[in-house]
Amino acid sequence: MSALARWFQANGHTVAGYDKTSTPLTEALAAEGIAVHYDDAVASIPAAVRENPAQTLVVLTPAIPKDHQEWAWLREKGYDIRKRSQVLGVLTQGHRTIAVAGTHGKTTTSSMVAHLLHHAGVPCAAFLGGISVNLGSNLLLPPIGNSDVPIVVEADEYDRSFLTLHPTIAIVTSTDADHLDIYGNKEALVESFRQFVGQIQPGGTLIINHTADASVAAAVPAGVRVIRYGLNPEQGPELSASNITAQGHQFHFALHGPQGSVDALTLAVPGYHNVENMLAAACVAQLEGVSPEHLQAAVAAYKGVKRRFEFIVTAGTPEQPKVYVDDYAHHPREIEAFLRSVRALYPGRQLRVVFQPHLFTRTRDFAAGFAESLSLADEVVLMDIYPARELPLEGVTSELILSQITAPQKSLQTSDKILANAGADSNFDVLATVGAGDIDKLVPDLKNILDIRWNEAQA
Repeated sequence: MSALARWFQANGHTVAGYDKTSTPLTEALAAEGIAVHYDDAVASIPAAVRENPAQTLVVLTPAIPKDHQEWAWLREKGYDIRKRSQVLGVLTQGHRTIAVAGTHGKTTTSSMVAHLLHHAGVPCAAFLGGISVNLGSNLLLPPIGNSDVPIVVEADEYDRSFLTLHPTIAIVTSTDADHLDIYGNKEALVESFRQFVGQIQPGGTLIINHTADASVAAAVPAGVRVIRYGLNPEQGPELSASNITAQGHQFHFALHGPQGSVDALTLAVPGYHNVENMLAAACVAQLEGVSPEHLQAAVAAYKGVKRRFEFIVTAGTPEQPKVYVDDYAHHPREIEAFLRSVRALYPGRQLRVVFQPHLFTRTRDFAAGFAESLSLADEVVLMDIYPARELPLEGVTSELILSQITAPQKSLQTSDKILANAGADSNFDVLATVGAGDIDKLVPDLKNILDIRWNEAQA
């Protein structure tokens, strides 16, 4: 949503908006001249909007609850209200579109694509679902005077939003079950991915994870090229990696695919899943004409996305590291990939994970999966469920997950207790905060606590 707000602002439109709470991102939008308010009240809608319905476009995110007063008033008054995905569909119409879809990994992978092209000097634009550290934004505007460029977009499967897009190149990172409150079952979710890849332009390309449902790749139109990717070449993907090694926070590997091989790639954002994401992004760069030398430099320069395997505090020694890392993972498969990568980086170190479940329906549907993935940690601390757009469901609480966790230590804690324990005990070497709700509000305080505690100990 904020990327769209920035796009309209950059193109000379007056932009205003609502959010539930103030965050660093909304504060940045305000500093850029975009009016943001936080109380759900019709009186808070700017006068220019209330007085000029015919000149106003209302862009809606599915995160807005159905009982939102401002939304109800705007509907009643007949405003032109469109979903975020519909607006993206309009903005990308007539452009070569590189769309990144998948139930997880799409924000990181789309940011990788945008970064690789931008770093290599390929003119492009991008609408991302997270803040790229390299770009310092979730929006990449096309060069002035050059609007006819490829557009990189994160294609969201929630509410079938990505069906507004007709990409030239599409990436599908995963088709694991999610959003069952919308789809009902995994088969319906997979069918939406089949429809999405069925909209790839003639002569286009689908780059799809080899673990995705096989029926998705089979649904591409005639003449669309399919490239399957994965880490292990023995499992049959045309695009794979070799010589993967972890050294410090870096992963080193070589890429092998239909566009040729590239050796000596260094990725400073750790995680086997991120190596896999980079394979898909690098393939797009190759299709767009990026040379092996430029690709090596661009991969090495990639710094990641805020809240995706983001290192907050690093202290201690190489032999006895003390680390705090934050991640947006909110699906069991994402959490498993993240924690396995943390374990690979810090073998034998005591790992405490603080997790905030996101949505009552997701907790209900995947409680066992969450418990299994979180049990990779030595200690699991659960917060209450972040409801977002949902109302509570009877019997659905964080206890559903907690009761099934098999880690040596587990507990349910408030924010205050989490902060107090971070400063008082020394039962962990690696701390990870994980989740898609408002758990990121803890990050600055935890950083301050651990900076003082670990750096003083080191001194």
